[in-house]
Amino acid sequence: MITQFGSLFAGHVDLDDEGLDGTPANDRWLSDERLATVFPKSEAIAKLMDRRGYDTFWLAEHHFQREGYECIPNILLLALHLCHITKNIKIGCGFNIAPMWHPLRVAEDYATVDRLTGGRVIFGVGRGYHTREVETFGAPLLDQDANRELFEEQVEIIFKSFNQRAFSHHGKYYT
Repeated sequence: MITQFGSLFAGHVDLDDEGLDGTPANDRWLSDERLATVFPKSEAIAKLMDRRGYDTFWLAEHHFQREGYECIPNILLLALHLCHITKNIKIGCGFNIAPMWHPLRVAEDYATVDRLTGGRVIFGVGRGYHTREVETFGAPLLDQDANRELFEEQVEIIFKSFNQRAFSHHGKYYT
């Protein structure tokens, strides 16, 4: 029997012009104030899920989404905040886009948040799929082989830092 429930919130803002008759997504350019409404919306969802006994509230990292979809640029910071305004729910980072982050920074940040929240944040990384996000941060996306190679090396470093007191690494992208 299923005893744990969770939900994913990709981080969209409320839109009043959606659908076939609405403004086409590529024609939207929402203000920063409008995009920032994703934060109180995230808070409200997390609090409700916590009160209802959900196990995990999953978030997704995205950047430069001016259309109003997927508007959370730093899910780990938001996860830390949500843990401090809720009591029991875990916050899943599904996922940080690894090619846009230095792997040691990701590992340190997660280790810090793990301590500050008593283990309520779930680690997650992925390769990304929006060109305007990944390429803007200087990482390859269009070259899928390079993206995969970079991602695999980053994950190797992250896991080394999680599991070893000290380590060395000599790879193609990091030394």
